[in-house]
Amino acid sequence: MNDLLKYIVTLLVDHPEDLTIEERPFGDTVTQYIIKSNPEDTGKIIGKEGKIIQALRNICKILAVKENKQIRIEIG
Repeated sequence: MNDLLKYIVTLLVDHPEDLTIEERPFGDTVTQYIIKSNPEDTGKIIGKEGKIIQALRNICKILAVKENKQIRIEIG
């Protein structure tokens, strides 16, 4: 999941070298991903009215459901 997030977000931002994705497990089934990027790129990740970040969450949620897991994606 981390690799998929990093791949997609890298294509969206202007400064991919500043991009980090932190993975925090909560129990057996819940994982939180925190996306940290250059402040100039934060708006591109969120998108207009939050549409880009919501699309990222939906894509990752599909994969998580297949693996019987839950995820949370936040921007830090």
